[in-house]
Amino acid sequence: LLITVLTVAAAPLVAALFAPGFVSQPYKYQLTSELIRITFPYLFLISMTGFCGAILNSYGRFAVPAFTPVFLNLSLIAAATVAAPWFDEPVFALAWGVFLAGVIQLLFQLPSLYRLELVPRPVLDTRHEGVRRILKLMVPALFGVSVSQINLLLDTVLASFLPTGSVSWLYYSDRLAELPLGVFGIAIATDILPNLSALRAGAREAQFAATLDWAVRGVLIIGVPAALALMLLAEPILVTLFQYGALTPHDIDMAALSLRAYSAGLVAFMLVKILAPGFYAREDTATPVRIGIIAMAANMVMNLLFVLPLLWYFNIGHVGLALATSCSAWLNAGLLLRGLRGEGVFQLQPGWRGYVARLLSASLVMTAVV
Repeated sequence: LLITVLTVAAAPLVAALFAPGFVSQPYKYQLTSELIRITFPYLFLISMTGFCGAILNSYGRFAVPAFTPVFLNLSLIAAATVAAPWFDEPVFALAWGVFLAGVIQLLFQLPSLYRLELVPRPVLDTRHEGVRRILKLMVPALFGVSVSQINLLLDTVLASFLPTGSVSWLYYSDRLAELPLGVFGIAIATDILPNLSALRAGAREAQFAATLDWAVRGVLIIGVPAALALMLLAEPILVTLFQYGALTPHDIDMAALSLRAYSAGLVAFMLVKILAPGFYAREDTATPVRIGIIAMAANMVMNLLFVLPLLWYFNIGHVGLALATSCSAWLNAGLLLRGLRGEGVFQLQPGWRGYVARLLSASLVMTAVV
């Protein structure tokens, strides 16, 4: 709530900080500042929604939190198709649609919490043992799970200096790469964390390792063909979904290049989501943070290594940003996997050789057909 109030009050400063390339374009800069003021309260609302969903997940209630994001889609669709004509600048309809979605999503969770007699009642008690323990675990965990988001934010900052359209091209391609990640990767991560925590508490290490192994296989069986399909079908998917109105064939070509670059890291993005809970379930939040810092530093270096040559020689600097993000995700996933294996927490279960053979064969057949 404090962050939301400060950001809304200082929206022009926030716009200048995260999109410095817009400052020299007064209309774009003013528009960005106004949109921040409308949309940023969604952060508070969705944080409360996520907190409520976490409570429900811990009680094995997955349906309501899983359905909740649908309301954001419905709200944005209604804003774009119904409310947009009422505004001189149609994008404001979408901004208010985001705000309204936050309210609806939070209210949708509360009846389920009420039935469990778990509706949060704000009480300030920092001395409570549970509160102190969560605060201690939460601070490093915040960074550990947000590395990819921080990298994306840095990409947006750098993209604001690139040719006009770069921020949008990255956004369109990121949305498509996030689809399999959000639908499958985060679903698996949401499912395994309470299970891993329970197995750890019961000292059932064999089942802990088997659950992680199952999650990795589940990610690969979705992530590998999804990544290949996004690479192969980048242009047709973008044309079908987005090429209406002002979006030009040039925009499609540019977004397709960054989509392919993001797709190269899709499996890694998904692996990070399910390997990090292997540490969190054991109350080890420090290791993912150390690994995240390494990955983020590598991403910054690779941004410079990839963006400048691609910008100077091919005028596609935004592709370098996406490629650097993918490479840093692979570094992040690889280090997490090495850490879990080194501690004996993750162990390959029988049948991997046949599994990989079937996965690769099926992916090759799919690629040939596509």
